Amino acid sequence: MKQFLSFVLKESRHILRDRRTMLILFGMPVVLMLLFGFAITNDVKNVRTVVVTSQMDQRTQQAVDRLAASEYFSIIATVGTSREAELLIRSQKADISLIPSLTQKEKGGGHYWQIMADGSDPNMAQQWVTYAQAILSQPANSKNGPVLKLLYNPQMKSAYNFVPAIMGMLLMLICAMMTSISIVREKEKGTMEVLLVSPVRPLMIIVAKAVPYLVLAFLILITILLMARYVLGVPLAGSIVWIVVVSAIYILLALSLGLLISNVAQSQLVALLMSAMVLLMPIVMLSGMLFPIESMPTILQWVSAVVPPRYYIEAMRKLMIMGVGIEEVAREVLILSCMTLLLLAVSLAKFKNRLE
Repeated sequence: MKQFLSFVLKESRHILRDRRTMLILFGMPVVLMLLFGFAITNDVKNVRTVVVTSQMDQRTQQAVDRLAASEYFSIIATVGTSREAELLIRSQKADISLIPSLTQKEKGGGHYWQIMADGSDPNMAQQWVTYAQAILSQPANSKNGPVLKLLYNPQMKSAYNFVPAIMGMLLMLICAMMTSISIVREKEKGTMEVLLVSPVRPLMIIVAKAVPYLVLAFLILITILLMARYVLGVPLAGSIVWIVVVSAIYILLALSLGLLISNVAQSQLVALLMSAMVLLMPIVMLSGMLFPIESMPTILQWVSAVVPPRYYIEAMRKLMIMGVGIEEVAREVLILSCMTLLLLAVSLAKFKNRLE
């Protein structure tokens, strides 16, 4: 046990001496949390809106006033024709235009709206149109109108969606990438063979090298949770204990994947490239971090089924934001546990074969 602790202390000192590594480990989570929390957002706010006044009447004016009173839209101009509104959108001076019109008498003589939006970003354009339609369709007497109730995220903050996703990305990248690079570095320097002939069992050496990154992963998890709660205002509605337990399973999965990469890679550069290709792109594109999985083509939905962060992010969104019990995330926990056992078994088997 004393020799095992000596290896753990050796690896810990090596990490603490490397200022660049420490900057990556603790600087990246803070920067990403601030970026996704404040800068990178898909919140609908202050949408630049143009109103065509050619067929305005009292009812349409009331609808436009309701739109302007909301925090989502900002009336920047009124024009006489739809052509002028289109030119403002084309010149990037406006995001959306509202064109009120009267229906034909045989259709009841009511009102309808033609909404023209900048579709260069289709996701945001769809949100703008949906929000505008909801506000414009409200009757003048709001007491008789529909009551909208948004569960779990009434302010529609993007941070509620991004924080669990950032947790899934950071814990996977840091644990898997840094662990694989650490082991491969020993192979590059030729010190791995020296370590393997020491009195400590080879498996204990690998575990000792992974322990400091396990501790660092939990420190990063605590940092993210504190920033989410006290900087971004994201509630931790669920049990902290279950959040930590599920995160621990996920961290072990990431460490197992890092060990597997270290068995294949022969240099730190190869380990880094493999980590980027195998981890970064699937996490960002296929985990549900940025894009809904349900909107993906069927083939990509099947591919995303083998991306571990998908299940961790789903579990964290349920536990943190929705505040459900552990029984509601049993499926995700079971899948993550099975993936962890499988990766750990394959990694250790390959490591043993390499020794032989």
